[in-house]
This record gives sequence, structure tokens and C-alpha cells, in this order.
Amino acid sequence: MIKIEKAIALIDGEHYISVIKAALEGIEKNLGYEILAAVLIGGTEKLLREDDLNVLGIPIILNADPLRGIREAIQNYRPKIVIDLSDEPILGYRERFQLASLVLAWGVSYLGADFRFDPPRYYQLAKKPSISIIGTGKRVGKTAISAYTARLFKKMGLEPIVVAMGRGGPEKPEILEGDKIKINPQFLLQASQEGKHAASDYFEDALMSQVKTIGCRRCGGGIAGSPFITNVLLGAELANKLEGKIIIFEGSGASIPPVKTDRTVMVIGANQPIEYIASYMGPYRLILSHLVILAMCEEPMANSEKIKSFEDRIKKINSRLKVIRTIFRPYPLESLEGEKVFLATTSSSLAREKIRSYLEETFNCQVVGISNNLSNRKILSEELKVYEGKYTVLLTELKAAAVDIVTKVGLDLGVRVVYGDNVPIWVGGDDDLDASLLSLAQEAVKSFSQRR
Repeated sequence: MIKIEKAIALIDGEHYISVIKAALEGIEKNLGYEILAAVLIGGTEKLLREDDLNVLGIPIILNADPLRGIREAIQNYRPKIVIDLSDEPILGYRERFQLASLVLAWGVSYLGADFRFDPPRYYQLAKKPSISIIGTGKRVGKTAISAYTARLFKKMGLEPIVVAMGRGGPEKPEILEGDKIKINPQFLLQASQEGKHAASDYFEDALMSQVKTIGCRRCGGGIAGSPFITNVLLGAELANKLEGKIIIFEGSGASIPPVKTDRTVMVIGANQPIEYIASYMGPYRLILSHLVILAMCEEPMANSEKIKSFEDRIKKINSRLKVIRTIFRPYPLESLEGEKVFLATTSSSLAREKIRSYLEETFNCQVVGISNNLSNRKILSEELKVYEGKYTVLLTELKAAAVDIVTKVGLDLGVRVVYGDNVPIWVGGDDDLDASLLSLAQEAVKSFSQRR
């Protein structure tokens, strides 16, 4: 059999050495892998002495810490795949995902009896300095952070281009020149009537930041973040042709744009389960990242103990990461002075009263109603009918049903429609939010220059 891939194996002493030897021989003969070395990751129940391992005829790495052992083996032997011949109690489910995260981050596949994880592919396409903004799921604030970052970069003369990958993106990558065109309710409703998802992330980025934005689509997402299909590679090539100094690639849900970038920002919702970053493929995403923005760092979304636990877990997985604490607050793009406002939002109902107070105190308006069902068209429509006649302004985030329901209702009733941004506000952590983002941009520029 022609050897198709070079491999290292994980073994444990809960198996008889003769069983391990037979398994390795079967792998080489029947599957075509060339076993370069093995890592003994624990278990001595059925090993009389370390000399027993000599019968395997390959180098053996002994390390009580599986993560260190596998790291050493990958560095020394540069395999294409790690084959796991261990089992409970040496490697449990959580430990296997931790190993998988490390192995995939090194660009190596991870294979077991009934599973296989392959590292996501990131294509070296960007011909400008670039940053990825990824997240641990939907509704953690990636687009808000992306739009904020674009505005900050624009203010500092970096001329950003945003490439947004969304589930409602266009068939072919589409450019929105947010710095030139007027995006208003009529514009968005017309786009919606033409069959576009006019509340897709690239519309939001273009409206909120007034920068060049390229809309892309994706379908499906793997555990490690690979989209099943996407046209973002075409979007990257399009961004290369536009005038601009830096490209921001925005992820979708937990999916990561498959473009190799100079730096990566990871957005985590403090309201999420800690397992999302401590287990599964959370460690993989943290290993890839250069900065973490922890959003929703306030009661009742998350208490101080949980926030501290997040920070501790993050630093344990990747000690070089800075963690920035933030909260989100609504920012209407037009004046609400003296208006009676109905707000449509995707935010949790837990934050309803804080948002109401913030809007009324900051923008001198009266909030007569709030719907947290912007992503539920049926309930949203019913709530708009209940409050009809009580509001003089419809304030909405540009998400979900913001255009085909909220905007259309507003225009039909002759009521002013105002779009609102979600602005991240720094509330603590390792560094200032703006300083951290600008520092990352400088690092991206330096990294890009070194690659040229």
C-alpha cells in the first residue's frame, strides 16, 4: 500500500502492548498511513515497564500532559494527521475536543475510531492588510463590533473595506459604497422588494459606518467554523481591486471567513455558556485569535463572577490574549428629540428596561413600546399593530425583519423610520477598546509588510 499520509499515534497503557502493535500495523497496512511516532498519554495498567514500548519499533514520546505531548510530536515530526488510539478514562469527550482544537490549530487532521476533524482552510488572498472579526455564535455583536471598528479605522485614515459573510448575502459578491450612496428606508425597502435581504450584515455595515462594503453569502457551518459553501473568496478578490488600506472580514454566526488574515478579533457574549469557549472548538478559535472582546458584561446578562470565569478560561487557553469588556447601547442615526418611540430589537428582553432608560435619558424621547422579537416576524407584526397610533417614530436595528416588516409598516403609515446602531462601550479589561483595535491594525499592517 502506498503511504498517503504521515501520521503520529496517541496510545495509552490501558491497552496491552500487543494490541497497540496490532492496531498500528493494521493502520499502516489497511489505511495507508505511515506512523512516524507515538505519544503515550497516560495509563499504565497493562504496561509492566517502559521497555515494553520498544516492541512498537517507533519513537515514543512520554508526557503526562497530553497537550504538551502532542504539541512536541507535531513540532518534531510534522505529521499530516494525528490518529487517536486512546479511550476513556485517559481521554474523555472534553479532553478530546481540547486536543482537537490544538491539533487543528497546527493545521493537522485528527482521526479516531468514529470521527475525523480536518483543519479549516484559509486562503492567502488578501492583497492589503486584513483583520477577521469572528464570534462564538449569532447575536454576540460581531456586526456591531465590525461597524465600530470600520468607523474607528476610517477616522484614523485607514480607509477600511468591509467584507461581510452572511446567511442572507447575495448570489454574487455585491459592493455597497456606503461612503457615497444614501441608504434610507426607501432604498432598503426597494432592495427588499427586489428579492435581496436588505437587513443583511453588509447593508448594516454600509449604513452604520459609511464605508465600502462587500456582501457575500454562506450556507452551513462546521464545528471548527468552516462554512459549507461561500462566495467570500470572490469577495476578497473584489476587495483587492477597491481603493482602501485595510480589509475587515466579518464572520457569520460561529463561521469563520476562509481567508487568511493578518490578525483576528474574537467576539464572545458573556451571556453564553462558558463551555462555548472552554470546550468543543472554542479553544481552537481562541488559539487563532489576537484579541478578545467580551460583550454584554453587565447584569442581568452576566454577573461579575461569570465574567471573571470567562477571562480566566480564556487566559488559560491562550495567555497572550487581551480581553476587553464591553456593553452595547443603542445609538439612533437620527434625532429622537421629543418623539414617542417604538423600538424593535433583537436584544434580550432581560435588558429591556436598561435600554428604555438609556434611550429616554440620552436622546430625550419617550419609549412607548419595545419589541424584542425583531427576528420573529409573526409576533413582531402583532406587536406593531397593538402599538399603532401610540408612536411617532419606529426605531429599529437593521437586522432580521427590520426592512420587510418594520420599515414597510412605517412607510405605509407615514411614520418616520429611524435605524439604530448598537455601540460597544468599554467597561474594563486589559486595555482600552479603541487603543486595542488600533494597535491590532498596526500589527496587521506590519505583518502584511513582512509577507510582501
